[in-house]
Amino acid sequence: MKVVGLLGGMSWESSAEYYRLANERVKAALGGFHSARVVLYSVDFAEVEAMQAQDRWDDAGALLGDAARKLEAAGADVVVLCTNTMHQVADRIVDGLGIPLLHLADTTASAIRAAGVSRVGLLGTAFTMSRPFYRERLAAHGLDVLVPSPEDQALVHRIIYDELVQGVVRAESREAYRGVIRRLVEAGAEGVIYGCTEIELLVDATDSPVPSFPTTRLHAEAAVDWALGLVPLPLPPS
Repeated sequence: MKVVGLLGGMSWESSAEYYRLANERVKAALGGFHSARVVLYSVDFAEVEAMQAQDRWDDAGALLGDAARKLEAAGADVVVLCTNTMHQVADRIVDGLGIPLLHLADTTASAIRAAGVSRVGLLGTAFTMSRPFYRERLAAHGLDVLVPSPEDQALVHRIIYDELVQGVVRAESREAYRGVIRRLVEAGAEGVIYGCTEIELLVDATDSPVPSFPTTRLHAEAAVDWALGLVPLPLPPS
């Protein structure tokens, strides 16, 4: 089994999910007392959130790039960046890195295409929904990506930062997300991406009338399947 390097802390709530999901995947595959071979580097999310708010993406890239190299030095064979939003600086992270970065958008696109879906709605932070880095990566895989209205984007983002990253899960917020999902489906979405690692703390497949694609689970399971030698890493868009 190869070693999976988790670059987490953004937030620790979702990073804990990555650790749980990776170990459950190994247990299901190997049984017995087996667990995942994992190295975790967890950053202080307060520092990263401040960089996001101040548009200091170069600084964030430098911080995470340094963390990724520390994972490599600790014996990781692959880096799994446990956040959708910070894939905005993925190119900076891989600069000087001697092991691969398993890009979250690639694992998500692979699952969507395998499901026969081509037009998807995207939920995530305001950065993920409004900036091109994530949508364009998905589009390069042949997917048509829809995002919520500006009002719904603000709602989704607020719940992530004010509630989910704080470990707060409210029934009212789940119902609000269901409304956003419903409006994306009405706009033509054939599936919905839960494109923030905390979103899976709030909603699951039962909250969407169309197939949902939980990026945290897809990412963690793809990393473990590769570490076990079951599958190759998903290919980046050509």
